[in-house]
Amino acid sequence: MIKITNLKKNYTETQALRGVSLHVRRGELFGLIGPDGAGKTSLMRILMSLLLPDGGEVLMNGCDVVRDYRQVRASTGYMPGKFSLYPDLTVQENLEFFAAVFDTTIEKNYELIKDIYQQIEPFKDRRAGKLSGGMKQKLALSCAMIHRPEILILDEPTTGVDAVSRKEFWQMLHRLKAQGLTILVSTPYMDEATLCDRIALIHSGEILSVDTPQQLMNSFPEDLWTVRTSSTLYITAQKLKQFDKLISVNSFGQTLHVVSPKGIITADDIQTFLEKQNEKNIEIEAVSATVEDVFMLFSVNGQG
Repeated sequence: MIKITNLKKNYTETQALRGVSLHVRRGELFGLIGPDGAGKTSLMRILMSLLLPDGGEVLMNGCDVVRDYRQVRASTGYMPGKFSLYPDLTVQENLEFFAAVFDTTIEKNYELIKDIYQQIEPFKDRRAGKLSGGMKQKLALSCAMIHRPEILILDEPTTGVDAVSRKEFWQMLHRLKAQGLTILVSTPYMDEATLCDRIALIHSGEILSVDTPQQLMNSFPEDLWTVRTSSTLYITAQKLKQFDKLISVNSFGQTLHVVSPKGIITADDIQTFLEKQNEKNIEIEAVSATVEDVFMLFSVNGQG
């Protein structure tokens, strides 16, 4: 459905995309996971023919995004990362405007957006600029869907909204997927990765790995430990970084995640090292990797 081959984009001396290749299958909810500056927005804008690539090829449902940009835009719904609807127009007026742009009406495609739009319909006469973050999100998604697209491109749609709105938004995406839509969504939130069918980890314009979230976590190639002591995380981390048998040490909430080569050291080895560093109340536990652990490892070691 979406085929990206060796895609490149440069901004003067900055390489935003370095030969990105991806294939998103029809009817798939695919996640593009990476931090700010990874190249997600550049990729999304190229997919929507809003930005010209410097190399490579992108096909959206068989249409080239450069040559066939009109067909691409007609068959694709786009929700940019920054709220881009008209703040001085009401909810109803925004939706009517986008329906008119695609030569359709709200009434014609109301059933498609009904589950989403009904949640904000009581505020249809309110100006879009006065809506809460969660309601802006729902309005933007309704406008992206009003012309009945086959593909949805969503650039960091949950950034800046509360946890409840984030959860509701992903529930909406799963309902849309059940209707047969192909959805590509980018996010900097690693916890959202597990809500996708498959994900691509992107860092500094390069794809590190592509797989299902569970398979990525299951295939974590090293040993992973959580470590906690009576000292602050920062102090303990600085000491552990002096242990040359470790690959990485990172803060995760109230603990440290420590990665070591598979089968090389044990929890007792870490315990002994920390005791020699005068650490007290040491707690060490072997744990399974999260998507964030996988990303951190691959970003240090390169592609997985």
